[in-house]
Amino acid sequence: MPRIVFMGSPAFAVPSLRAIADSVVGVVTQPDRPAGRGNALTPPAIKQAGLELDLPVIQPDHMREAIDQLRAWKPNLILVVAFGKILKQEVLDLPPLGCLNLHASLLPQYRGAAPIPAAILAGETKTGVTLMKLDAGLDTGPMLAQRTYIMNPVETASQVADGLSLMGAELLRELLPVYLSGKLDLVPQEDALASYAPQLKKEDGLLQFTNSAEALVYRIRAMTDWPGAFVHVNGEPLKVLRAHAQPDLTAAPGLVIQVDGCPAIGTLEGVLVLEEVQPAGKKAMDAASFLNGHPNFVGQRL
Repeated sequence: MPRIVFMGSPAFAVPSLRAIADSVVGVVTQPDRPAGRGNALTPPAIKQAGLELDLPVIQPDHMREAIDQLRAWKPNLILVVAFGKILKQEVLDLPPLGCLNLHASLLPQYRGAAPIPAAILAGETKTGVTLMKLDAGLDTGPMLAQRTYIMNPVETASQVADGLSLMGAELLRELLPVYLSGKLDLVPQEDALASYAPQLKKEDGLLQFTNSAEALVYRIRAMTDWPGAFVHVNGEPLKVLRAHAQPDLTAAPGLVIQVDGCPAIGTLEGVLVLEEVQPAGKKAMDAASFLNGHPNFVGQRL
């Protein structure tokens, strides 16, 4: 019977934990963090899932605090899914069967912390998951298997993440027993084809109208749910939740016009038509309703 330590944090990792829970001897996740308007301490989704599955869970601030517990669990494999921390060589060397990672891209594309937004920003029509063996680099280790996911043109990062999380869990169900039996080959990555997906920052959500309308649609999709795409209107952020490009229309970059009853903004190429927005401190609303309440929005230069 395998002894697996599972390392993960967000909701993306939960289907994977559930898929292999019978073999898990311990769970390592991030500490509780302040979240929401009240900044209440909120546990990671993996902590909640681990406790529901009656699994021991630890939340070290630093991995050096976890090493004694890892040794006590005596894992023969560590599985990492969106854990959010780089593993030191001491941890990588601990389990006899090594450390595997389920990464949300078709490696070597989009190594790093935010592969799903990076793929959408680049205009990709497909992405996927890769099961790989960890080494000391950033998502550079040899691969065991990949599955491809076709994105539709309106899917947001959070929707793609939902699909990939289920795809990854199914991949683990299918291939982890094969790996444990020693019958799964390792395939080196082609480093010359590598690209990187750095951690998102709040300012990545700001829409810049010196880009094309199509590129801004990609950004809106990529920034959902965090940090969210936004523009500044009278000094306040206005979140843009859904929009589409009208490449056949023109307006000065940043100029707000009206198209079919909705606010639209000129870009370097085409016009960005807003469909759903969220003013600061208010609920989401369709963009036409926002325009009805803010008729002076038309004519502004953002």
